[in-house]
Amino acid sequence: MKFALSTLSNSVMMFTLMALAASNLASANENDIESPNQVTPINDADNQSNIQKSYAKNKTIATNSEIEISQQQPNLKTLVDPTTHKNIDSSYSLEVPSLLSLEQAQNILLQVSPKLAANQAAIASSEYQTDALDTLDNPLVFARVSATAYNLDTDLDLSSLKSGVVNEADSLAPYFPNLPNLGELADERIPDSYELKRSGSTSGAGVGVLWPIYTAGRTTALTSASEARTQEAIADSLLDKNELYNTLIERYFKAQLAIIAAYLREDAYDTLQKTDHMAQRLFEEGFISRVDRLEAQSALADAKSESVNANNDARLAMMALQRLLRTEYRIKPTTPLFVSSRPLPDVTYFQDLALANHPGLQKVAAKRKQAEQLHALSDTGYKPTVMLYGYGQVEKDPSWVAGISASWKLWGGLDKTASLASSNAKIRQADLSEIEVSDNLLLLVEKNWHDVNNAQSRYQALQSNVDLAAEVLRLRQLGLQEGVNTPIEVVQAQTQSLKARTEQAQAANSYVQSLAALMQSCGTPLAFNTYLNAADIQLPTLYTE
Repeated sequence: MKFALSTLSNSVMMFTLMALAASNLASANENDIESPNQVTPINDADNQSNIQKSYAKNKTIATNSEIEISQQQPNLKTLVDPTTHKNIDSSYSLEVPSLLSLEQAQNILLQVSPKLAANQAAIASSEYQTDALDTLDNPLVFARVSATAYNLDTDLDLSSLKSGVVNEADSLAPYFPNLPNLGELADERIPDSYELKRSGSTSGAGVGVLWPIYTAGRTTALTSASEARTQEAIADSLLDKNELYNTLIERYFKAQLAIIAAYLREDAYDTLQKTDHMAQRLFEEGFISRVDRLEAQSALADAKSESVNANNDARLAMMALQRLLRTEYRIKPTTPLFVSSRPLPDVTYFQDLALANHPGLQKVAAKRKQAEQLHALSDTGYKPTVMLYGYGQVEKDPSWVAGISASWKLWGGLDKTASLASSNAKIRQADLSEIEVSDNLLLLVEKNWHDVNNAQSRYQALQSNVDLAAEVLRLRQLGLQEGVNTPIEVVQAQTQSLKARTEQAQAANSYVQSLAALMQSCGTPLAFNTYLNAADIQLPTLYTE
């Protein structure tokens, strides 16, 4: 195993980790996690392509690993999610080793996270909606085919008609004395009712076209608003992805810290076993009292209990990392905790990064663009719509009609003045939200920047405590052998040494977590890897590739 060591205490810790590599934590689930295993990433090739295209539109820089993922063309199939046991379409099996560096875990997280896959689906849906709106101004060509069969069977009541005709004929009789009696003729010839029976069939076919040649910008506004919704979906996806990166770093290095704590407890337990053995010999030879002997035994029992608890905490921390990466086996982190002794750039550097890259500001910009397009759409309320149309019958003797029409809204529908006022208010809301988000980001970046510096200075300050505690423990152990010190003094020195080493490891974890939070608040979470690779202080780690 290779370690980059910077202090004597780290050398001691490295020796401890190497000596205890076969302890309870290392042996837990060892048989079932050495070989690579399969997990089910929830991934869709089309959605990956769409999200990469969208990221390019918004000038989002993808890492090399993300580009490689988007270029993969796996054989997609339906697989069963190991947690929910649901069938997931358009997925593929992924080989995941149990030993994982942080960068490997980041790449795997992109492929197995259901949240990111759901965001990709949302982005794809929004993009398809935009594609659908792009054709609104295109000619609409349609065909009509009809076939009709009918049967009519009814009785028509002619009594009122007959009565009217007879009355009119009788009124004309005095004027035409030479003519036959028309009223009588009508009464005889017109029946009181008539039974109508008709049946037959008709058919027809035709082709028509509708072409909106002027819509006053309505189509453009709708399409642009849809594109802005896509940009908002992309910003939401980036926010979720950055948060997932931060969650991964939190769980990954908490697992490393828990492993270190477990082995420090194991180291303390081994040391107290030797102290207990020495106390037993001194008690038998009459150099210490029974109370001193019992104190040594009590300290040993406490150390054993704390060692068991620390091992369980380490297993739990590794389990949390396993759940995030959706594997059925325990993940062994190989990237060590680290601290850089070099100072960070000035806080203004990170604040400029945040204003240029944070997805929260991209989301506000997308909201503003939607409001602008809503304003443009409202402004078209009383403008005309001009359309070409045509229709032709496809028959033996065809007929057709063609023309141009223009229509205006004269009154009614949505109130244009109120719609414009609403959209202006939305634009103002977006502008004010941008100011608020920017202020909060600048404050958050400065807080995280100070947290990183505080953790860095604390780690360095704790080094003297570690050196002092180690030296005191060494002297107390020698004093016990010479009969100068009591077992309880050795136990106290051991406890102080354990506390100092644990506090320094916790300070390293605080540095890592604060640095990750700083990178997330800047909108550049993967820049964390640059600081990791440049760190000059690395704590020991049990697992190496």
